[in-house]
Amino acid sequence: MLAKRIIPCLDIKDGRTVKGINFEGLRDAGDPVELAKRYSEEGADELVFLDITATKEKRKTLVELVRKIAQEIDIPFTVGGGIGSTGEIAELLHAGADKVSLNSAIVRDPDLIDRASQQFGSQCIVAAVDAKRSGNAWKVFISGGSIETDKNAISWIQEAEHRGAGEILLTSMDRDGTKSGFDLDLLQKVNEVVNIPVIASGGAGTTKHCIDAVTVGKADAVLAASIFHFQEIEISELKKSMENNGITIRHTQKSS
Repeated sequence: MLAKRIIPCLDIKDGRTVKGINFEGLRDAGDPVELAKRYSEEGADELVFLDITATKEKRKTLVELVRKIAQEIDIPFTVGGGIGSTGEIAELLHAGADKVSLNSAIVRDPDLIDRASQQFGSQCIVAAVDAKRSGNAWKVFISGGSIETDKNAISWIQEAEHRGAGEILLTSMDRDGTKSGFDLDLLQKVNEVVNIPVIASGGAGTTKHCIDAVTVGKADAVLAASIFHFQEIEISELKKSMENNGITIRHTQKSS
């Protein structure tokens, strides 16, 4: 079994880390550079940075902040928010990101996945999908969850893989920030149809939720924000619990 990853997520607004519920009611969660450094030292396997209002505000991701975070950490680092071209991807990778997370731009221009994966390699391209349940299916939302599209989330994820995405960052909007557990039904259905890694996002509240995302939902990685930002669960304790439940985890070398 491939080792499962624990990934803290920094949602950035106005240069600060924030966290809301169902993409709304944002509250301050601290300085992103300090949090990134802490997570790197605590043994996080990777880090995700999402500039959550960049698309809505029609501006680019905060490149300088990306550069500052990259200088403080020694773990893989994914950046997303407002990225709309291969030129912007190149700029972020040059600033220190290891991967980029693309969402609204690839829904509007799916060929961007093809171009980006050909230019930078699939391993750099993460297709982020914000999915909300609609009857027995899930719809794709863009612009920080504010615009509903006519895309079926499962079909869109299959297309993203086919076009060259190397990983899926799958967020359940219904569960986001609720701490009520991941949408295991959604995770199972996606993992049945794709062969690339799927990161579970939206709903982490307990160690059991994270264990279920991997054992029941078949996720390759677990992403969480609130439980780490407000130190409700320590990354080392989560890894220990997962290992005790028969899950192979990475033993990340902590920084001194």
